[in-house]
Amino acid sequence: MSATAIIATGLRRSFDANEAVAGVDLAVGAGEIYGFLGPNGAGKSTMVRMLCTLLRPSGGSASVAGYDLIRQPEQVRLRIGVALQDAALDPKQNGRELLRLQGRLYGLDKAQVTQRIAELAELVDIGTALDDRIGTYSGGMKRRLDLAAALVHNPDVLFLDEPTTGLDPVSRVRVWDEVRHLNTDLGMTIFLTTQYLEEADELADRVGIIDRGVLVAEGAPDELKRRVGADLIVARVEGDTDEARRVLGDIKGVSGVEVHGDELTVSAADGAAVVSPVAVALSGCHVKVRELTLRTPTLDDVFLELTGNRILRAEDADETARAS
Repeated sequence: MSATAIIATGLRRSFDANEAVAGVDLAVGAGEIYGFLGPNGAGKSTMVRMLCTLLRPSGGSASVAGYDLIRQPEQVRLRIGVALQDAALDPKQNGRELLRLQGRLYGLDKAQVTQRIAELAELVDIGTALDDRIGTYSGGMKRRLDLAAALVHNPDVLFLDEPTTGLDPVSRVRVWDEVRHLNTDLGMTIFLTTQYLEEADELADRVGIIDRGVLVAEGAPDELKRRVGADLIVARVEGDTDEARRVLGDIKGVSGVEVHGDELTVSAADGAAVVSPVAVALSGCHVKVRELTLRTPTLDDVFLELTGNRILRAEDADETARAS
């Protein structure tokens, strides 16, 4: 595989009058975790289905693992693993039977399949549940089995379409650990779609933000967050805020100080480096500090800045799931 695992140029997909993906350009390097971030309906899943050869593009071009999406779909399929949102798992099979079938479909012989199942059982922490019927699995177990099925042929590129949607926080973190292992230890390229800010921030080397079918921003998570603005240190105090504002404005690294009632808002390029000098300076002023917090920009701030909307956060999804 070349140094670039996925290349898309002007990739489009329309459903009647609705253009779900509206001319996306992107390049994903080999060995990279690329996070594709956006709310429901933004075009994430449509993009993945095109790159996995499940949907034919309406326009544009793309290659995956060095093979053209349109002219060489069979070669693409041999080199990718895919775990979509809705896992197509037969509840009457057990996990081992499903993995054996998947391995044989990819041309592995019996010995190779047996070896891969042993490796995958440990890799995705399925354990003895492999011999249980899939119908008895929890949602987290089904996700991990689907991931194992996508990995049975040791693909070059792995597509994960919202792999933790609907999972509890503990199961979500376990999936994150497995994704890191695949990338770090096996060097696998991973294209990860998600609507969870924490997931993209935690896992992705680079993030592409899609909204209404258009790629509106791309870059490393920290780089994107820095585009929005500075870190903020918020101090809630009692006393002479005017004196405190003058003192804080003289601290090296502070770019601005604003007063809003009993709150002082300190702007800084590197808030972590400045928060301690701010605390020391306030202790020398005629104020009593009630609260001191550091707030750094988030990917939600980036999306809000670019689109005027917010993306679902993991804790919001957990609250919604509990309420439903």
